[in-house]
Amino acid sequence: MRGDQQRHQAEQDPRRRRAGDDSSGGRRGEGAEPAREEAVDQREREHGEGRCERWHLDGGRAEARPRRQSQEESQRNARRTAHGGYGTRPLVIIEIDPNHPEPRKIARAVAALEAGEVIAYPTDTTYGLGCDLQNKKAIDSLYALKRMKSDQPLSFVCHDLGDMAKWAIVENAQYRLLKRLLPGPYTFILQATREVPKLLLLKRKQVGIRVPDNRISQELTKAFGRPIISTTAGPHGGDPFVDPAEIDDAFPGLGLVIDGGAGGTMPTTVVDLTSDTPVVVREGAGDVSVFD
Repeated sequence: MRGDQQRHQAEQDPRRRRAGDDSSGGRRGEGAEPAREEAVDQREREHGEGRCERWHLDGGRAEARPRRQSQEESQRNARRTAHGGYGTRPLVIIEIDPNHPEPRKIARAVAALEAGEVIAYPTDTTYGLGCDLQNKKAIDSLYALKRMKSDQPLSFVCHDLGDMAKWAIVENAQYRLLKRLLPGPYTFILQATREVPKLLLLKRKQVGIRVPDNRISQELTKAFGRPIISTTAGPHGGDPFVDPAEIDDAFPGLGLVIDGGAGGTMPTTVVDLTSDTPVVVREGAGDVSVFD
């Protein structure tokens, strides 16, 4: 009689169940995986991929244990500190499939832009540093990160020709040329519309516009809903960086770095379309023979 009573009490007391059994009498792992995946996904949305490496279930609740820094990360943070950077800043590199960009990761980059952060992202030529064109503080941060004077030009990276028309005046002859060459490795100088903030205008109220032939940048600008004001991810006057980790190391104030694979080293071809005849200002990755 007493043995039956003790077994009944053990079944009712969760503290006396066998380790690993859940409240329904099954193993804890059964049915827990969906909850675990949801918790991991939520954690990534809030804190980013790569911040945690181990997950465990505690009372049916998924928790993250902090990821230990690798030797490379420790050295990188030490270099940040030595150069006045954020030595304890966690890495903010997220990998995105260059052929099929994951919407959830694109949304993270959009959130960073909307929060006034400067991000690094791939294009069809080099990696770019960019921010929200409507956020003056973010633009100031972009100039400071690149150590550029505020009168140096920045490019408007647009989603498509339709997006471009809001910021630049495009005549019929210009439109035919742009339609033939974009998306592609060109930056076109055009007359600016009144929508362009004054601090972003070039001399004579002009603006540099481009539409990269890159899935990540296209999905990013589409989701963001407006152009990303950008410059090359490299030292001012120097060669662009090709490795996302190198970019993260060189610009410790970045809010996020998108890793879409190795970047290129050849910048865009810059073409002035403000006169009757196209003028090649800088020869780069885009074919200039089309303007002969």
